Amino acid sequence: MNPLSEIRARFSTVLSGMVDDPVNLLSMIRPAGDSKFGDYQANCAMPLGKQFGKPPREIATELCEGVQVTDLCQKIEIAGPGFINLTIDNDWLKCSLTTALKDDRLGVTKVSEPKTFVIDYSSPNVAKPMHVGHVRSTFIGDSISKVLRFVGHTAISDNHLGDWGTQFGMIIYGYKHFLNESAYQAAPVAELGRLYKYVRKLMDYHAAVKRLPELETMQDELKSKQAVLESTESQGDKKADKQLKKQLRQLKSKIADQAESLSELKAQIAEVTNDAVLAKDASEHPNVNQNAQLETAALHEGDATNQGLWEEFLPLCREDMQKIYDRLDIKFDYELGESFYHNELANVVSDLTEKGFTKESEGAVCVFLDNHNAPMIIQKRDGAFLYSTTDLATIKYRMEKWNADACLYVVDHRQSEHFEKLFDVARLWGFDEVELAHVAFGTVMGPDGKPYKTRSGDTVGLSGLLDEAESRALEIATNQNSDLTEDRHREIANVIGIGGLKYADLSHNRASDYEFNYEKMLALRGNTATYLQYSYARVQGILRRTEADVESIRQNPGDFIFENDVERQLGLKLIRFGEALDEVLVEYKPNVLCNYLFELSQLFAQFFDQCSVKDANSEDLKKSRLQLCDLTARTIRGGLELLGIGVLDKM
Repeated sequence: MNPLSEIRARFSTVLSGMVDDPVNLLSMIRPAGDSKFGDYQANCAMPLGKQFGKPPREIATELCEGVQVTDLCQKIEIAGPGFINLTIDNDWLKCSLTTALKDDRLGVTKVSEPKTFVIDYSSPNVAKPMHVGHVRSTFIGDSISKVLRFVGHTAISDNHLGDWGTQFGMIIYGYKHFLNESAYQAAPVAELGRLYKYVRKLMDYHAAVKRLPELETMQDELKSKQAVLESTESQGDKKADKQLKKQLRQLKSKIADQAESLSELKAQIAEVTNDAVLAKDASEHPNVNQNAQLETAALHEGDATNQGLWEEFLPLCREDMQKIYDRLDIKFDYELGESFYHNELANVVSDLTEKGFTKESEGAVCVFLDNHNAPMIIQKRDGAFLYSTTDLATIKYRMEKWNADACLYVVDHRQSEHFEKLFDVARLWGFDEVELAHVAFGTVMGPDGKPYKTRSGDTVGLSGLLDEAESRALEIATNQNSDLTEDRHREIANVIGIGGLKYADLSHNRASDYEFNYEKMLALRGNTATYLQYSYARVQGILRRTEADVESIRQNPGDFIFENDVERQLGLKLIRFGEALDEVLVEYKPNVLCNYLFELSQLFAQFFDQCSVKDANSEDLKKSRLQLCDLTARTIRGGLELLGIGVLDKM
């Protein structure tokens, strides 16, 4: 039973008689921030008072008199200017706990109106090794999928692989000109990754050489403006002088930014010119950018050589990627990459054109949108299609194949503008009944406050990240349990290391950046997976020491006894599991579930300190506490499973 859902349902009956749509008012019924004010608080009397021109306390009185909660709440009272405080009835709470104890779903009922969700996440470029940037999309998308399924929706996970774009043109160009044959035979994926980076380095070099004079000219102009402003004498006008100082500060900041950009460009150029091999290749391949694009175009047009290379490379890259997914225990229902939609792209353009939604601009086919300054380009002047074209074909396919009620795109926040345009064009095209949502997330940062990189400045590889997490977890496991076998230590390290990595990401609000830190990630204290896993293992230890018959506890429960207030608090938290899952899906934020599990574990720690199970005053009290222990462990385990994290009976 979900107490919040039930309370809102009771209030909905009353509020529906007062306003046309009570949804926003019902969202103002929330768990109380402080238990001294009860268990739940309804704050909807304040806006209603303003709407009807009545004192909020008078509105609150009407609501209390109209709502039927006597079977659910032992107390409902008005506080302050019109807050309504509700305290759950202990008998109702005990009955709900008994239901949860006997239920494999922990008392969480499935939704009455299930929907079909397509969740697009992870989506790496197959031609490049997976890196730390794929962490957030993969973990967030996987958790959202699991929660949706658990509550009763159909969740279709689709890994929209980048298996057809410019990166393959770059690799093909690199393969034809810079291949190390022996390295390719020994480790093909590593060599393909090297070729991609090598071609990218040459492309960046030529772009930097072209850009450098322009930036230097801009920097000189800015410094000239600075000199003029610094030589300007005070006019004795405080307002004018203040404005002058502001302009000077802004100019200095811009000059500093430009200086940093110049430094980066010069470093890119120096890296090539100071390396004889790189310098020679850069000189011999001045048009590497255009030529890589031509290789991409040839692939897309069905060139036999490039098609053959793509067919050779793709399985190798995909196999390497699968090793990462296997380590993370990540599975997808579908993996329909960009290549899957290639033959439909021309149809997308022609259909939008036939319906009058496109215009030509400088030779490109575009869709202009009223609420965007720039149009969405769906076909370039040279006839090439873009990601936007592929994404439109993908939406069309998902609607025709699965009749989706919602399509969720778990993608970096930097793609927000793209998705805003994509969704607007899709709705214009006729897909206006489906929920299209960009589940955006922030960046994984290093201790320097910048995106997490290796010391050499490369993006951190995901394989190395997992190795390091497991290595550090192995050290912890070995120190904590020196008497266990090496295989057992490695098993524990895998669960702790991978779990810590996932939880460190998921426990942060997805919209925020966060700093990656191994020590915090694997800490035994604080809001970490290790702490939650330890809480679970602690319960298992209690059950072992008391020789509890777990199946008997679940099938033949006794009364729940609240001798200590923390027992009631723990019981109330346990039946709020369903509330936490509902809250996750409001804005697709797994950190809500992390917070719930952390708070539950903290309450259990208090219970553990204050309420002895083995030395309880009576057998009935002992059984009640064993029931709370078992239900706590199952809730922690169930919650962590929805985050994609495992548990251990012993740590």
